[in-house]
Amino acid sequence: MTSKNMRMKAPTTADVAREAKVSKAQAARALGGYGAVSEEVMTRVQAAAERLGYRPNELARSMNTGRSNTLGVIVGDIENPHFGLALRGISDVAREAGYHVILSNSDEQVAIEQEAVRVMLEKRVDGIIVAPCSSAASHNPHLAQVLAEGRALTLFDRAVYHMDVAVIGVDFTRTAQQATHELLAAGHRRIAYVTSMNCPEPYCSAEDMGLTPVAQRIAGMEQAFRVAGVPFAPALIKPNALDDAAVARIVAELFADAAPPTAVIASDSLIAQALMREFHLRGLRIPQDLSFVMYDNFPWTEIVSPPLSVIAQPVYEMGCEAARRTIAQIRGQDPGPMPLFETRYIRRGSTGPAPR
Repeated sequence: MTSKNMRMKAPTTADVAREAKVSKAQAARALGGYGAVSEEVMTRVQAAAERLGYRPNELARSMNTGRSNTLGVIVGDIENPHFGLALRGISDVAREAGYHVILSNSDEQVAIEQEAVRVMLEKRVDGIIVAPCSSAASHNPHLAQVLAEGRALTLFDRAVYHMDVAVIGVDFTRTAQQATHELLAAGHRRIAYVTSMNCPEPYCSAEDMGLTPVAQRIAGMEQAFRVAGVPFAPALIKPNALDDAAVARIVAELFADAAPPTAVIASDSLIAQALMREFHLRGLRIPQDLSFVMYDNFPWTEIVSPPLSVIAQPVYEMGCEAARRTIAQIRGQDPGPMPLFETRYIRRGSTGPAPR
């Protein structure tokens, strides 16, 4: 094998020690950021490392210091722009604080989430931010294990029963009630809600959705119907909209009914796009034939025709706070009071009077 094809060996701690003319132990302490070395030794070691192009062994450093300067993040669907915006907030704060982010996608399946947590703990992440697939305590011993191993844990969007950790989220009940009230006031009586949440069908109760935003949204809808004295139709709550095929099936079910919905609420932007495609294929006009509301506010919702009515939440800021509180836990600092994140209903051209 020619020298051209040979890979150059990366410089080691021993190489840096020889270059700096210090002991290997001194070089290791200076490079690893643990123990004590004199300012002179530190300067010589850093200069030698720079000359040699030395790159630290992060695994060895984490074993010596107990810290890897990494955060693990587990979300339900990385294709969902909601999680993408939250991740931007998490990564911005993490980078500023000197942390790297390891991302995993659970696909809203507990078994995949459990495996992701196992791998992250093996990689010695300092803390984990997770949007848990299930609120049931029996499904989450892996999250209890994070705490048992002394790692920081923050929950995003959703809570877990009997787990006393910070949850970054908002309460949608009031805003969901407001949006539903406005639809009811416009004459709508058949209002459907479509979500990707895993739930046995047919839907029975908001409690079946656990400690989640979806449970709050449905509870807000039910409150609006109750206040208006209008019967609520649980059959119009459609879970398990996990992909385009599932959305197509749900739309077919809704409009095969003798009394189809006159308004539809989409739980997120991916579902909204799939629903609008199905409405277009059926020749349904928004809002003349069907009013439409979407959760989350993205720039594209204002430039489609008609612009979409949305329920907005400060997703980026929530991601920032998730990272900030997790890093505070890692450093043993008081994170301070939890900010109050607000939601708001923004009415645009996709909602109107119920068709006669």
